[in-house]
Amino acid sequence: MVLKTFNVQEVVYKKFSNFCKGHGVSMSKQVEMFMESMVEDEPKAKQEYLEKLDRIRKGRFMRIKSLADRYGLKE
Repeated sequence: MVLKTFNVQEVVYKKFSNFCKGHGVSMSKQVEMFMESMVEDEPKAKQEYLEKLDRIRKGRFMRIKSLADRYGLKE
């Protein structure tokens, strides 16, 4: 474990400190997890999700102006 110093705006620090205290979590651990998430390889699940979204975007859809008209819901 190493000790590092970072410059952070005081207002941001106080908000984050209060957040961590309120949720009973370690500020250091939260910063470490953030750093890990920034440098780790992209998870496979995320790539699969993005591919699924792309397939959905390219899908065939029917344009419907009004569901009420389309399905006879008007009274």
